[in-house]
Amino acid sequence: MSNPHHTPASAQVIDDAMLARFAREVAKYPAEQAQSAVMACLQIVQKAHGWVSIESEKVIADYLGMPQIAVHEVTTFYNMYNQHPLGKFKLNVCTNLPCQLRDGVVALAHLEKKLGIKMGDTTADGLFTLQQSECLGACADSPVMLVNDVTMCSFMSNDKLDQLIDGLRTAEGSAS
Repeated sequence: MSNPHHTPASAQVIDDAMLARFAREVAKYPAEQAQSAVMACLQIVQKAHGWVSIESEKVIADYLGMPQIAVHEVTTFYNMYNQHPLGKFKLNVCTNLPCQLRDGVVALAHLEKKLGIKMGDTTADGLFTLQQSECLGACADSPVMLVNDVTMCSFMSNDKLDQLIDGLRTAEGSAS
């Protein structure tokens, strides 16, 4: 019997090292609950490739013994999983109602103007992708944004947004 994880299409997406990491995550759960590792497997792919493709979702689904649509539902539900390649800096601005009432939408509009893109787009230089988030769990600190799914930025006035963008551009320029 052939291994479904090593078909030519998926071999380019998921390698043996990633499959070994999948196995370590699955081992944390009872055998009948392997599907509980879906988020960890998605994170492994995300970290390796920067995004999660439909092909990767299929490999994960096959590996965990679950329908591909169930994996896709997880991928599309959470902002932390990218469904296509993004810029080097992923900027998620919270636009949930409490943040809207405290200028979250104003912050998003300011970033659109400063970066010259609309929400959901990536700058031509590939540095910034601008997204909105449903909730970042920091309503009292709004407007808030999350950079690369890691760094929370609070009380983001237009001046602070400008400083952040300029600082990231400068840091990127000096890193080259």
